[in-house]
Amino acid sequence: MRSLQLIRHATLRVKIGGSTFLVDPMLSPAGTMPAIDNTANDLRNPLVEMPMAVEEVLDGVDAILVTHTHRDHWDAAATSLVHKHMPILCQPEDREKFHEWGFEDVRPIYAAAVFAHTTMYRTGGQHGTGEIGKAMAPVSGYSLRARTGEELYIAGDTIFCDEVGQALAEHKPKYTVVNAGGARFNEGDAITMAAEDVVEVCRAAPWTKVIAVHMEAINHCGVSRADLAEALEREGLRDQVLIPADGEVVSL
Repeated sequence: MRSLQLIRHATLRVKIGGSTFLVDPMLSPAGTMPAIDNTANDLRNPLVEMPMAVEEVLDGVDAILVTHTHRDHWDAAATSLVHKHMPILCQPEDREKFHEWGFEDVRPIYAAAVFAHTTMYRTGGQHGTGEIGKAMAPVSGYSLRARTGEELYIAGDTIFCDEVGQALAEHKPKYTVVNAGGARFNEGDAITMAAEDVVEVCRAAPWTKVIAVHMEAINHCGVSRADLAEALEREGLRDQVLIPADGEVVSL
């Protein structure tokens, strides 16, 4: 079965091209990490538990795909619990971190790479605007294309920007995962997609089915699933966007 399962926040299990990829594992129990600094509340992270045991999340995984190593995408629990021989597919900037953490099979993706029957193309993004965006970089997304025809673009931690528009136009994915939630600090604009960014994705690529994740699990993500659904309804775009619950499986 070709599928995507939202575990929590940006953590996904993706079955494509005969392989199972775990994307951006944040495996800590609820409340075991401090709040993100310089944000509107001091709630401890993650805000919610995973919908399944860690053993189930890791079961049958062939490789880990990491967009970047901010702690809501790769946490200390992932460093501890992921087997050190597991293939780690990451952006080049994070290669040495994984070696320092003891991982033995680290495979940086420069422009493109092949894992089994799936080709992964690294894409760009902007994790915010201005000086905040510069400070939050680097981040990557990935467009996955299987030999059997499945196409999935994981945009990563980015707002809607030229790089996202270019990736949509170049790869024309059937499915696009966006990190919504409108994460932000006390100053500046959102650093992940707010509702208006998701609307821009839909308008830029009317052929893609959007899967919106990255909501209701970290203290500085202020846009809820209900907020996003309401905004999309107003724009007449609700049918183009899936907003899965934690644990929900989406067939590809």
